[in-house]
Amino acid sequence: MARLAQTAGLTDIQQEILSTVRDFVDKEIIPVATELEHRDEYPQQIVDGLKELGLFGLMIPEEYGGLGESLLTYALCVEEIARGWMSVSGIINTHFIVAYMLKQHGTQEQKDYFLPRMALGEVRGAFSMSEPALGSDVSAITSKAVKDGDEYVLNGQKMWLTNGGSSTLVAVLVRSDEGHPEGTAPHKSMTTFLVEKEPGFGEVRPGLTIPGKIDKMGYKGVDTTELIMDGLRIPANRVLGGTTGRGFYQMMDGVEVGRVNVAARGCGVAQRAFELGVSYAQQRHTFGKPIAQHQAIQFKLAEMATKVEAAHAMMVNAARKKDSGERNDLEAGMAKYLASEYCKEVVEDAFRIHGGYGFSKEYEIERLYREAPMLLIGEGTAEIQKMIIGRRLLEEYRLQG
Repeated sequence: MARLAQTAGLTDIQQEILSTVRDFVDKEIIPVATELEHRDEYPQQIVDGLKELGLFGLMIPEEYGGLGESLLTYALCVEEIARGWMSVSGIINTHFIVAYMLKQHGTQEQKDYFLPRMALGEVRGAFSMSEPALGSDVSAITSKAVKDGDEYVLNGQKMWLTNGGSSTLVAVLVRSDEGHPEGTAPHKSMTTFLVEKEPGFGEVRPGLTIPGKIDKMGYKGVDTTELIMDGLRIPANRVLGGTTGRGFYQMMDGVEVGRVNVAARGCGVAQRAFELGVSYAQQRHTFGKPIAQHQAIQFKLAEMATKVEAAHAMMVNAARKKDSGERNDLEAGMAKYLASEYCKEVVEDAFRIHGGYGFSKEYEIERLYREAPMLLIGEGTAEIQKMIIGRRLLEEYRLQG
């Protein structure tokens, strides 16, 4: 076990789960990740392995066939998986967010229907807020649901849907003005719909099209897509929680845990970059000695290790706060912001340590260098995190009188 990024106070079960995941990452993910990534190939064998380990049901309660574990356990597993290949953590993250939203906000019928199959990985989740024209400005969404008898008709276009092709259940946020008079605040007239579909691309059910994979700089292997709704009919019993107008709050609850997940991914990628940097520095010789013996490189390693340790501590703190039942948007925002920024810096330092070889596709650091930027924008950009952090600080430190 590495010296860095240790977590105090874990139970025997948590340690056993983490040890199993780390073993799986070292044996099944790291040896094949770079080759699969360069081919932009979906890692089906790895996903099947994660199903067998029960990771798709990690936080789903035991009564629905899951492991009933905490957000902390989940985040630490994500950290390990991202250390192997960040795209794999993306495959389970959206699934986990939808399962979490169902557990927290779903009707009993919705939980009974979806959660047992989600725990087995038979139903795979994705969630969709963003649209082509609005990015992080969720209140400006234009996709709409209009009631028609016992159904709703959904129209609109969604963007940046992780697992858009491979998923079979998508939680989609749209505007629903039914029961909400003109002038209602935008966030009070939004509804989350649970949309079942076939996996794949093209028209995956009547009125629903997944056009194809978006070609990306990094974060390959996992499919990122658009989602187009054109007269998509959804029964009323597929409104998450059974009541319209609650969608914004449900999605924000899901995103809060998603931000802890992105922080964990940043921690995992940074750890791997440090491992690669410290290893290469001891093998590469210049001026008659390993470059690790040059003070300039030792300073880099010291800074990298400190950042790995600090990001891990903040991520663990944010997860534990949510697990305790407290509001954690401040801590999650801080952890996501710091971990993603530090990840970028640690990866760049490892890249520099590798010199010219860092630019070669033969070396793993080249892949990490293209993956790190996604964390700066996923689940809300660094600037959005700073807005959230700033507003929450002003709430906490408001002047009295």
